[in-house]
Amino acid sequence: MKLKLKILFVFTLFLFATNVQAQRIKAEARLDSANILIGDQVKLFIEVDHPKDVNVQFPVVPDTIVDLIEVISRSGVDTFELDDEKFIKQIQSYTITSFDSGSYRIPPYWFKIDLNGTIDSIPSNGVTLNVYTMEIDTTKGPTDIKMPYGAPLTLKEVTPYILGVILIGAIIFFLLYSIKRKKNNKPIFARPVKPKEPAHIVALRELDRIKAEKIWQKGKTKQYYSELTDTLREYIEDRFGIRALEQTSDETIESFRVQKGLVSDKNFGNLTQLLQLADLVKFAKFQPLPDDDNVSLMNAYFFVNDTKKEEQKKVEAKGKDNSENDENIEEVEIK
Repeated sequence: MKLKLKILFVFTLFLFATNVQAQRIKAEARLDSANILIGDQVKLFIEVDHPKDVNVQFPVVPDTIVDLIEVISRSGVDTFELDDEKFIKQIQSYTITSFDSGSYRIPPYWFKIDLNGTIDSIPSNGVTLNVYTMEIDTTKGPTDIKMPYGAPLTLKEVTPYILGVILIGAIIFFLLYSIKRKKNNKPIFARPVKPKEPAHIVALRELDRIKAEKIWQKGKTKQYYSELTDTLREYIEDRFGIRALEQTSDETIESFRVQKGLVSDKNFGNLTQLLQLADLVKFAKFQPLPDDDNVSLMNAYFFVNDTKKEEQKKVEAKGKDNSENDENIEEVEIK
């Protein structure tokens, strides 16, 4: 008998504790506005406060409530901690609307709760939504239809048109610019022109190459004299404007003879010796002596250094005396 009383007492305590915990769970439904016009939208919030260790299942709200209220969208369940760290608040919102006027009662929604293995449920409160139509003043009779309101333009609206005008203007400018360049036989996109090197710089660099390779020592005498005279012809054409690349040796010599004063007699003699010897090697299969090869290269160096433009001479001679300039012309030793 005492055992039965103990069991009954424990069961009563369990029910009491469960009931007390259930009483601490609060469910609520609310609208952010109870009055709307036809077609307006309003938020319906369903929320519940409960201990953290209690599992709560939210009710399923259909797409249509009481036949005339439509659910447009629904959010997920948001969870917030209350001031009491043991309790939390969970909220789910629905965007609803109605296209029929009237007063509609949204019924309570039931939340399922799990109290230590005991399944129970708790309801929210019901809410009322009032849907109104636009009031029409029939005493005034028919009225004119109002014209659409002309809202001011914003920068965002006019920006595409401004960019379009700029683009069209750029295209027109490019077409006119292209036509003008084409008429003047110029490229549409002008490439930067690399400054031209002075004629004597190019010639001396090429003579240094010929000197370093020493191809005359390898039996390539004809090639040696061809490269030597080609270097001088390019220098003469660029420095004096004489078309030496297209002329024969005699024609080039005659050009200098006619235009007296271009070079000194010494330089004219050196050039004549070199061109005539080169013709003998290239066309008459003449075999010059090693000293002749040496003298020809020396004469080429002397001719370029002595005939380069005066402005270039002055820049290179700055800070040096005449004796130091003479030392820049080295004698070529052929071994």
